Amino acid sequence: MAINKNHEFEDLDSIKCAIVEKNASPERVAFLKQLLELNKYQVVVVGSPAPKAAPAAPVAAPAVEGDATTPAPPVPEAPAAPTTFTVGVTNLTFNATNAIFGRQLKTDNGTIVTLAYWQQKEAVSNDEVPYFEQVN
Repeated sequence: MAINKNHEFEDLDSIKCAIVEKNASPERVAFLKQLLELNKYQVVVVGSPAPKAAPAAPVAAPAVEGDATTPAPPVPEAPAAPTTFTVGVTNLTFNATNAIFGRQLKTDNGTIVTLAYWQQKEAVSNDEVPYFEQVN
């Protein structure tokens, strides 16, 4: 059990994992998986469960006198493939916040991963000016 919301754990595909991100898009999953595997982490990705929907109200069939036939109830739709995913790593000591601000992650060209790069706001990790000195 996590001590706080910044360091969560779950069983993903029967493997105990530190959660990196929940409800990630397929593009985000590809980015995180490439970055984390480059940094020697074993990544586990599973589909996020679909949100629970309220049950549909039953529709009353119109009553027709003398008609013994009733329409068949509608067939429920098959669950769609997951559109969001949960990303985790098998290293239970991994914490994304500590890894980013502790300068522990590197890109494929050897630069340090910045917060803007992690959030995919920048295409290139620019670590020349520290985040606290940058003017937005």
